[in-house]
Amino acid sequence: MRLTESQLRTFREDGVLIAPHILTHDDFAPVQDELEQWIDARAHDLLTQGKITNLHAAAPFDQRIALLFDQCPDIVQGIDIMHLRGRAMFAFLHNQNLLDVVEQLIGPEITCNPIQHLRPKMPSSVGNGKHELVPWHQDAGVTMEDADSSDIVTCWMPMCDATREVGCMEVLPGASKLGHLEHVSLGGSTIRPDLLPNITPLCAECPRGGAVFMTKYTPHRGLPNQSTRVRWTIDLRFQKTGTPTGRPQHPDFPVRSKAQPESVTRDYDLWRRRWADGLERGKGVQMHRVVEMKTM
Repeated sequence: MRLTESQLRTFREDGVLIAPHILTHDDFAPVQDELEQWIDARAHDLLTQGKITNLHAAAPFDQRIALLFDQCPDIVQGIDIMHLRGRAMFAFLHNQNLLDVVEQLIGPEITCNPIQHLRPKMPSSVGNGKHELVPWHQDAGVTMEDADSSDIVTCWMPMCDATREVGCMEVLPGASKLGHLEHVSLGGSTIRPDLLPNITPLCAECPRGGAVFMTKYTPHRGLPNQSTRVRWTIDLRFQKTGTPTGRPQHPDFPVRSKAQPESVTRDYDLWRRRWADGLERGKGVQMHRVVEMKTM
């Protein structure tokens, strides 16, 4: 897919673009299959431990993990990309449909930033409610200063239709022009309240197969999931190859290059090893640019 000039202008001016029809069913299918197998194995393990009593084996993908979470929150431990390190997810990081769009935003020399997440956002009725609302923040707030000069684009992709009811994002269009805003710790890393710009939020509803593209300075937050379904999302960041990632302890790797196609990392086992090593190196290292409220 190619973005239109209007879409490119929207991204440059607003710092955010909601683009439908980026990905296909076939793009998501291997990842979903991999997740379903992992969830099933994890559920059987918890059943053996006596932590759950019902496998809910017949429940659909967008409901099963919530039914299991309601019995035991441990079901989601280790479900993020860097911990699962699945083969299908590694292949998805190289998805050509996605990279065709990213190339239009940052150019053809593309590296996958190590800040990458898989998120099953539970319905508000499930568990202790800590997963309900993600506060206003910028992605620059969760990288260190060395990445301030790097052209990083966030790609937020729902695996189901992300409506307001299911807990899509809200963003502040145009606020990216303000640059980095100081973040504090208030129920999570958040923009200092007195610095939050007075801009009407845009409800970033996005269908399955679409993507929300943002700059690292675009303020955004996650809304509560008021539905009965799980809001599954894949949250990736890409940047120009050779620029700092803001997470030097964790692995980055080229996923597209016209100048040096042989530099693209395609070795799955190497990716797994680099993540295992990177997680060890990152233990105890501060990775969010957050100050204490008392310094205000």
